[in-house]
Amino acid sequence: MRYFFVTLVMTVSFFSASSQTSVPVTRVKKVKTLKMARDKDIDPMPGTRGASVAWHPVFKKYYAAMAGNIGYPLCIFDAAGKRVSPDSLNCEVDVRGLWYNADKKTIQGNSFDAGGWFRYDHDTKGMIREVQYLTEEMTQPNAQSVGAANSLSKQIMFLHQGEIWFYSMEEPVKGATLTIHWGRTKADGMDPEQTDPVTPSAYNSTTVIYTGIKRAELGFLKPESYEIELYDVKTGFLTRSVKLPADAPMNASFNFAYANGMYWLFNIETREWSGYK
Repeated sequence: MRYFFVTLVMTVSFFSASSQTSVPVTRVKKVKTLKMARDKDIDPMPGTRGASVAWHPVFKKYYAAMAGNIGYPLCIFDAAGKRVSPDSLNCEVDVRGLWYNADKKTIQGNSFDAGGWFRYDHDTKGMIREVQYLTEEMTQPNAQSVGAANSLSKQIMFLHQGEIWFYSMEEPVKGATLTIHWGRTKADGMDPEQTDPVTPSAYNSTTVIYTGIKRAELGFLKPESYEIELYDVKTGFLTRSVKLPADAPMNASFNFAYANGMYWLFNIETREWSGYK
């Protein structure tokens, strides 16, 4: 009887898994590293978790921030990944998301909770001069929301309880929402058992990335399986999967970004952002 029960469970599990329509899988490898400033064992304000990475296509520089405190480091890197900012450069904002505003040609972002949105003003070489607040109120769905930008539609997106909330980039007002059909393609259709939107525990809970890839614009990190699932921004259905190397750093929150055509993952121990392509 025990043998029959195990066999039945395995058979049911097999058919349940195979009922999901397969999608194209792309394998990526590490191509770039951004080493954050400060030593976590020596410096009093090093930060622990990576907030985000943004690329400025005019200055040809990466901007990477730590999440959690205005005194944590903000680092600027050249196109090769060499840090060009001093150890003393701070975020000056409790950063969560970072993005490039193509119209304003500036790096912008959102902060913790009701801290609002901000922009970094640069000099002619892309170095930070000061911070300017664009809003000073709750312009995101929850305290830990990590914003990502779609410059074409001029929208900022946030992941919240299984949905994507869209805000206008120019006027930070909430617009439409999109329900994500986790792990399901358009051929699979909606999950008949799903009632209220929720982000499954298998996915990074704070962060959505915007890739700009047609019909695979939205990306979500799935740490347990070392993959990034890509979804159609119009339908919320799964269309592609990105397979990460077995040594890629996996985190259930934060530490995940997309910039300059690369998927970025932060290693808390080594304090490095790794870019995969």
